[in-house]
Amino acid sequence: MNAPISVQPDIRPPLRRAQLSDEVAGHLRAEIMSGALRPGMFIRLDETAAKLGVSITPVREALLKLRGEGMVQLEPHRGHVVSPLSRRDIDDIFWLQATLAKELAATATEHITDADIDELEHINTALAAAVASADIDAIVTLEFAFHRAFNRAAGRIKLAWFLLHVARYMPLRVYAADPGWGQAAVDNHRRLIAALRRRDTAAVVEHTNWQFVDGARRLTERLDSSGIWD
Repeated sequence: MNAPISVQPDIRPPLRRAQLSDEVAGHLRAEIMSGALRPGMFIRLDETAAKLGVSITPVREALLKLRGEGMVQLEPHRGHVVSPLSRRDIDDIFWLQATLAKELAATATEHITDADIDELEHINTALAAAVASADIDAIVTLEFAFHRAFNRAAGRIKLAWFLLHVARYMPLRVYAADPGWGQAAVDNHRRLIAALRRRDTAAVVEHTNWQFVDGARRLTERLDSSGIWD
């Protein structure tokens, strides 16, 4: 028996609203992590909504999410202010990502198929072309696709889910706009793929760890040069 037609409108709008607030939260999170929104700055509902072309509601919901993450604080009668961000915060975020990613990498090396490795090589070739043409949107998409495919090969769904959520704190578009990072990422992927073909677990883990060491260094240098810790 078919479900009543009236059920669907009650379910779908909240899903769309939740997805929109997640997108707004992702944008603000990246702005905070990249230093575009500095500690002590207020995030105004109306200004943010206008900038992103959304209503105030998803911005308010996004700020509630970020409060739960400790990214912003609510000051009574004044609004939401960006929380302090320390060098230790950056180190902790990348350490956690690296710890999870290395565990997934070791398992993936044991289970990955030749077809999976061919897929990684195909994605990395496309990524190299995107880097050469400075296509930031394509770089972001392909970098995400590469690591999603690699982590999927491990077959450890819950661990990959945790890594995905920690990875939200990497301002990927900032990296994608850096030609030096793009070429380094492509080269490291090539070494990683070669190690996977050899089933060299130690080398795979080493190349996996490199990306987080490099990412932490680049972000710390960016924030340091911006004067965020002066």
